[in-house]
Amino acid sequence: MEFSRFYSSTVHSMFRCFFLTNSNKRVFYNSNRSFTIYAAPSLTSLSQQHNSKHPFLFQPQKINPSIEHAPTLIPLQDLVNHYKLSQSYQKTVPTLPHVPHWSSFDVYENLVHTYKYSCCPKESRQFHLKIFKYGFDCDLFLCNTLINAYVRSGDLVSARKLFDEMPERNGVTWACLISGYNHNRMPEEACGVFKRMTFEGCLPNRFAFGGALQACWELKLGMQIHGLILKSPYEQDVVLSNVLISMYGNTLGSIDYARRVFDEIKIKNSISCNSIISVYSQRGYAACAFEIFSSMQRDGSGFNFKPNEYTFGSLITAAGSARDSGSNVLQQMLTRVMKSGFLLDFYVGSALVSGFARFGLLDYAKKIFEQMSVRNAVSMNGLMVGLVRQRCGEEAAELFMEMRNSVDINLDSYVILLSAYAEYALLDEGRRKGKEVHGFAIRTGLNDVKVAIGNGLINMYAKCGAIDDARSVFRLMAIRDPVSWNSMISGLDQNECFEDAIKCYHEMRRTGLTPSNFSLISALSSCASLNGIILGQQIHSEGLKLGLDFDCSVSNALLALYAETGYLAECQKVFSLMLEYDQVSWNTVIGALANVEVSVADAVEFFKEMMQTGWNLNRVTFINVLTAVSSLSQIGLSQQIHALMLKYHITDDSAIENALLACYGRCRDIDHCEKIFARMSERRDEVSWNSMISGYIHNEFLSKAMDLVWFMMQRGQRLDCFTFATVLSACASVATLERGMEVHACAIRACLEYDVVVGSALVDMYSKCGRIDYASRFFKLMPVKNVYSWNSMISGYARHGHGSEALKLFTQMKLGNQLPDHVTFVGVLSACSHVGLVDEGFEHFKSMTEVYGLAPRIEHYSCMVDLLGRAGELDRIENFINRMPVEPNVLIWRTVLGACCRANGCKTELGRRAADMLMDMEPQNAVNYVLLSNMYASGGKWSDMAKARRAMREAAVKKEAGCSWVTMKDGVHVFVSGDKSHPERDLIYKKLKELNKRIRDAGYVPETKFALYDLEPENKEELLSYHSEKLAVAFVLTRESGLPIRIMKNLRICGDCHSAFKYISKIAGRQIVLRDSNRFHHFVDGSCSCGDYW
Repeated sequence: MEFSRFYSSTVHSMFRCFFLTNSNKRVFYNSNRSFTIYAAPSLTSLSQQHNSKHPFLFQPQKINPSIEHAPTLIPLQDLVNHYKLSQSYQKTVPTLPHVPHWSSFDVYENLVHTYKYSCCPKESRQFHLKIFKYGFDCDLFLCNTLINAYVRSGDLVSARKLFDEMPERNGVTWACLISGYNHNRMPEEACGVFKRMTFEGCLPNRFAFGGALQACWELKLGMQIHGLILKSPYEQDVVLSNVLISMYGNTLGSIDYARRVFDEIKIKNSISCNSIISVYSQRGYAACAFEIFSSMQRDGSGFNFKPNEYTFGSLITAAGSARDSGSNVLQQMLTRVMKSGFLLDFYVGSALVSGFARFGLLDYAKKIFEQMSVRNAVSMNGLMVGLVRQRCGEEAAELFMEMRNSVDINLDSYVILLSAYAEYALLDEGRRKGKEVHGFAIRTGLNDVKVAIGNGLINMYAKCGAIDDARSVFRLMAIRDPVSWNSMISGLDQNECFEDAIKCYHEMRRTGLTPSNFSLISALSSCASLNGIILGQQIHSEGLKLGLDFDCSVSNALLALYAETGYLAECQKVFSLMLEYDQVSWNTVIGALANVEVSVADAVEFFKEMMQTGWNLNRVTFINVLTAVSSLSQIGLSQQIHALMLKYHITDDSAIENALLACYGRCRDIDHCEKIFARMSERRDEVSWNSMISGYIHNEFLSKAMDLVWFMMQRGQRLDCFTFATVLSACASVATLERGMEVHACAIRACLEYDVVVGSALVDMYSKCGRIDYASRFFKLMPVKNVYSWNSMISGYARHGHGSEALKLFTQMKLGNQLPDHVTFVGVLSACSHVGLVDEGFEHFKSMTEVYGLAPRIEHYSCMVDLLGRAGELDRIENFINRMPVEPNVLIWRTVLGACCRANGCKTELGRRAADMLMDMEPQNAVNYVLLSNMYASGGKWSDMAKARRAMREAAVKKEAGCSWVTMKDGVHVFVSGDKSHPERDLIYKKLKELNKRIRDAGYVPETKFALYDLEPENKEELLSYHSEKLAVAFVLTRESGLPIRIMKNLRICGDCHSAFKYISKIAGRQIVLRDSNRFHHFVDGSCSCGDYW
């Protein structure tokens, strides 16, 4: 129960003697407007008035819907006794001739005695009739008593009518009506009466002020009432000051004003201290609550403050709000409570049970619960809530069944029980038991009259995965409160009905309900899952208007929205504007930055700042920062973070060890990977195996990765689709067809061949290993295709020069209602580039934004530059780059320089400008110097070429050596230009000489312009004849086989080798498949699949 309820009782207790006026006198008015003054009885002590309620625990709600809240009684017997003893009553009360044996005072006394405790509308009306019958209709005392009777019976209409008809009113009259409105939960009407009282010039007494403060719901109005009190004789009234503390702190949330009122009380009492402690505890300011408690126990507080059960209740509540140190503070409070002798107090015990259960200290909570001599639904509910939070749903349900016959079960008990069923390990069992409670609620009518039951059912069904049942409960609810909508929106989001969750949110807004932080969090989560940044920004703006963006949980949801949709700048901006952070805030922004390559360094900086500002680092923090460090490939930083994790004693966690495996693998420290993997023997999961395999692959230990896959299969370890996808990706990256086919066989044995993830990886692997026919065949057999499957096939066709097939497949993709993404258009634009479809390429480029709403990225602009460059339209390249909305990056300028290399000396100025930009961006990249040198050589500008090579030497950069390799049964054979280190070099050069003679006879003429040195023609021809790809094809032809020849090259094939390979395929009668750094070339019977457009 909030402390304001305690002061609600305090204020109403003042009305128990509401006839008290100045100088402790009572004034009675009669029908003749004469009056008699009598001494008033003394007030009972406040502690006696409140010995039946505890201000810190919520009041259990009754299950019986017929029981309503009855206003506090106002006893009048003392007043009657004083009136009866008076010697002047015969002068003030008229004689009643129609009551022969009764005196006027006897009638008066009988009326008061009969109806003083009346709370029935019928009795109140009888009281009203007798007042008129006996001529007391103008008696102010009896009229006030009658108003009180109407208030007690809940008949505020009759009370207000009588009030308006009274010819004369005093402060008691006003105060009584204000109190009536308060106790019938009509605060606006209560404030309206108070305003009218002041407008009519009636000075409010302390009871009217107390009632108005209790009804106040607006800060401005509360401050106005406070101002009137300061101008009244009650400025230093301690009871009103205590009510002001409660109003400012608990009702209006103005903690600073509450503290100011407390500090200005000259003579404080225990209630004053308990009030301010309660304010701080209810608002989560635990440190301030304990500071007040400590200061009140020191000398100089002005009175002897002795903490009571209310004090300890508030302090226990405050300890519950201290997230980091709350459990320790609770244990200290337990010791203090035991010393003070309040451990056996029912309310303190219940608060301790709830507090320990909240922090998951269930042993303490259970022990205190068992020691309690008296238990009720409050203590049981507190323990049940703790068990539910620790996901001990079965134990919570058992506690309910054990206690249900010994305590009065209340509404909250049933709601918590439903939450317990939602936490069952077997969700079907939980749903079945929840349905039993649902049936009980329907039979007893609770489902119709208690909205909390409906909310609990929605929550239970949603968490158990029965979202249709949750929808049904929501649809049939006669009354829905904000919690109903929040539960439904959250349930839809949890069950991945994201669009329905957002629709439900908008439907709630149309009903006029104001969104809460809970509804905003669920709606933002759904927007993030749908990648709906526009909808998310709209909800963000609504949160700004409502001031909910300052809520830490809402801000965290905004961080997650912008992080998952890739809007890192907005994510960082939201973080910078947050007034309050928690661990989730830091972890979210670090994780967002760690997952984007360009911002991983920022993620590490945020991690350092988090550590320096004293925040506790948890497992999520370390996992996120390890992700960032792995992208940076900094082994030293990885080891530092590993040492920090050892300090925090969290390395024995499988998720942490998996993150370390991935990090060390990316940092090329395979020894550390193997040590961690070996230590994990009992904790290995699928992620662990996949991380170890990925580490081997990243460090180019493909054979070890394959051995690990075989080992997993032999020991019966389950291989998931991601394991196969990882290994297949490695096979594709080195174009190892045989290994790839072995993995395909393993996938068939694991029954994962047609899994959409494995299938997409197989299509990608076969296309990258040169078997576009296998890729196409398998793609057609896939029962289910996703966007990655289509992208792999389209990119494969483009890579192999089958541009028309790629575009046809893109058309099929659209007809199949599969929406393309950014990767799809990279493949489509590459296909247009490889076959020279300039106009069609521009049409597809425009359709990205106009049809599909996809903003082109830098890779799409690079494809368009490549398209124009291959078509020889260098003038259009300049115009296109100048109109780009983004700054050209390294990829763009390198594409421009490559296009100038193919222009045979034209546009060297454009190439020079592109080279200058590249050397500013990447001064240590040898490719830029080589491309510049090649551009000058292709145009015969040997002096400029010499300058470029000299600049390369001065920059101390080394060119990557061109090499080619072939995979044979006896291993991989690698060749470099002019290589004579191979064991079979004599056979190779003999075969190469034979091939040169035969292709010359067939019409081949060496293209000496591709010899990038200023030499004599004969020397150029000799230099060209010993290129690495020619040595590779000669080596394969020394072996007897009719299979296609598959050659891989790390650089782009030169024009002379391209021409020679066409002749070799013809004279040798063999298909040659060559994969260079750009694409595949299929040489068959004297022609190439690229159509010489490459």
